[in-house]
Amino acid sequence: MTHKLAAPTPPLGWNSWDCYGAAVTEEEIRGNAEYMAEHLKDFGWSYITVDIQWYEPHANSSQYRPFVPLVMDEYSRLMPAANRFPSAAGGRGFKPLADYVHSLGLHFGIHIMRGIPRQAVHAAAPILGTTATARDIAHTNSICPWNTDMYGVDASKEGAQAYYDSLFELYAQWGVDLVKVDDIAASRLYDTHQPEIALISKAIERCGRPMVLSLSPGPAPVEYAEFFTGHANMWRVTDDFWDQWPLLLDMFGRCRKWQGVPQAGSWPDCDMLPLGHIGIRSVDGGGADRWTRFTRDEQLTMMSLWSIFRSPLIIGGELRDNDDWTLSLLTNREVLRMHRESRGAKEALCTDELIVWTAEHTDGTRYAALFNVGGHPLELDLALDEIGLSGTAAGTELWSGTPAELNAGSLQTTIPPHGVRLYSFL
Repeated sequence: MTHKLAAPTPPLGWNSWDCYGAAVTEEEIRGNAEYMAEHLKDFGWSYITVDIQWYEPHANSSQYRPFVPLVMDEYSRLMPAANRFPSAAGGRGFKPLADYVHSLGLHFGIHIMRGIPRQAVHAAAPILGTTATARDIAHTNSICPWNTDMYGVDASKEGAQAYYDSLFELYAQWGVDLVKVDDIAASRLYDTHQPEIALISKAIERCGRPMVLSLSPGPAPVEYAEFFTGHANMWRVTDDFWDQWPLLLDMFGRCRKWQGVPQAGSWPDCDMLPLGHIGIRSVDGGGADRWTRFTRDEQLTMMSLWSIFRSPLIIGGELRDNDDWTLSLLTNREVLRMHRESRGAKEALCTDELIVWTAEHTDGTRYAALFNVGGHPLELDLALDEIGLSGTAAGTELWSGTPAELNAGSLQTTIPPHGVRLYSFL
């Protein structure tokens, strides 16, 4: 797959969902892009993604308005709502906004739902490049459990590939660099929609523009790892992730199941980072307009697990409201180097309170993330050969920059509740 080259390392970016739900505006996209260009681009952050329902003129939160008219062109393709994205007026679509994001040295992404608009199906609207209509290719029994915008596409029908080809041809003209396809990877309610993933993967290959293909929601079944690796760049291993400790604790088991799978072009995805100011117009996750409910130690735990596991890092908060603490989490060069360049991440130890992940770098650096998942401080005297790190002479805790306390082949430290110590060793 030629589009596999689009993500040789795990993507780093920002997505509008955690703070704006379905209701983000062009002004907010531009503002977050400007912040990323000024404060984060030099650290490798590059993707700015418009999440769901940019084609719904009156979307106002993360709660969808059912069965409302959507903005659509004459070929059954959804278009940005010009009242929310003024530069899209006159049929220009997202090209002006993508051009602006590119002018800042960044990449532009969009979210789409699997399938074809129900309003196109009901109208038997035409599809570019085929005599088939929207009604001909629709799988009307294949619907999203939580959104009424689309019917699934029946991959066996004449015109199904032409429809997806026409979509991605349009996105290539706009200058899209990443497409997050929703209602497709799998969920607690349904299995993976493999035939539509294959149609989309082929359409990206044909469109002539490299694009990162991201699949949601999750949990994606680990038994399909080979299929996901062959057809996509990112796929969610979890349902929507929010700022609640039980969800973070649960992620250790998900990463354990997927260890060994991350590789160039193919990244199991732990979902967005609910950091900083979130919930501005999103009421999901059991909260409203708020700063992340994670403690600082929990934020460090999240960043450390995502980074050593090499999940994509997609920020969910309103970037322009970042405080110094939040910015520091996103700009630690040694942690980001581990995320970008390490390999062989694995769970090396798991007890009731202590979970240890290790990884290595081609230059001989070895990494260890020690997580205290208990509710009390954890005093450790850990023999390094117990986690496969014998022969270590010196180390540094990457978040604090302090030297590791090593004595006779053992590491001594105290880890706060729900906290982490993340080391690089030579």
